[in-house]
Amino acid sequence: MGALARATMDPDFPAEIVMVLSNRPHVAGLDLAQEHGIPIRVIDHKEYESREDHEIAVTEALKEADAELVCLAGYMRILGETFVNEWRGRLINIHPSLLPSFRGIETHERALERGIRIHGCSVHFVNAELDAGPIIAQAAVPVVPGDTPDTLADRVLEAEHVLYPHALSLIATNKVRWSGDSAVADNDVEASDVAIFAPVD
Repeated sequence: MGALARATMDPDFPAEIVMVLSNRPHVAGLDLAQEHGIPIRVIDHKEYESREDHEIAVTEALKEADAELVCLAGYMRILGETFVNEWRGRLINIHPSLLPSFRGIETHERALERGIRIHGCSVHFVNAELDAGPIIAQAAVPVVPGDTPDTLADRVLEAEHVLYPHALSLIATNKVRWSGDSAVADNDVEASDVAIFAPVD
């Protein structure tokens, strides 16, 4: 979220953050948003009887803020089908692996266990299946000898901070959109716009 907030401070960036919404009070992202002068809203899921009731309240708050696109950033709840369908094509997430590999959690541990040489992160549209929506853009990160889950996570996080604002920019300028079951890029989008390779130190 901090990377998105910093990117949108640039007057030339094609999107603005109209609100940071959290399902939990007292999280660092809320403090960071306030430091950047971004309106915040807490809709605590514990105050609702069902997931659907909570997500109805979230949708109402997003619409009140005139949100056109929802960027998940550290939002650690599985979203219900009604919410996902409401925001279809306007709901994106960043995941710490090169999808479709290593969906779910503990991505860095599993990557090292499998002995892969290239890891990374993906920004994707959200659909009803976990980490399975159409991929918008990816950043590849080398796995180096001696890597631990923590060192690899740090390297991937650096790539996430570059990739997420970049992917948001692609969507905000209508260069990538959801069509059917795919993320479709316009003709002027080059391979380097949707596939970023982090340098080897």
